[in-house]
Amino acid sequence: MRRLMLLRHAKSDWSQPGQPDHARELAPRGLKDAPMVGRYMAEHALIPDHAIVSTATRTRETWRLVADAFARKSPVTFKDSIYEASPRSILAAIAEAPASARSVLVIGHNPGFQETANLLVGSGDQRGRDKLREKFPTAALAVIDFAGDDWSAVQPGAGRLESFVTPRAIAAARG
Repeated sequence: MRRLMLLRHAKSDWSQPGQPDHARELAPRGLKDAPMVGRYMAEHALIPDHAIVSTATRTRETWRLVADAFARKSPVTFKDSIYEASPRSILAAIAEAPASARSVLVIGHNPGFQETANLLVGSGDQRGRDKLREKFPTAALAVIDFAGDDWSAVQPGAGRLESFVTPRAIAAARG
């Protein structure tokens, strides 16, 4: 089995007009949500064997804040090819994941992440699938399992959605 985790970057800051999109940093809400998602991942044994992260500033910051919650540090690859990427480019990056990695976290952007998740998921948590079709909010995490022993198993419709969580749902569950 292979586990793919798609994490949309945390909320970014739009307060500096004219700033290049690639250079946008996290907003205060993003700085709060990313560590919360990291703690959630650690508490639910969702620590990746490898991470693939877009080169945008906000995705790098999201990775740093999420990974701070992990007891063991995961190797990471930063890829330009998943910045504002289509599902095809995202799938190509996943296909390049190390064969030794049983679980991979990819941090990137919408609309490509929502499209990719919906393309891959063929079964699993129906409520999560419905939510995923509606929206893939910032700092949301889709956990998708695939049968098979290599990353070629990541094919359209072959994934089972194990969970889809948002910062709002995590905060509500914690009370």
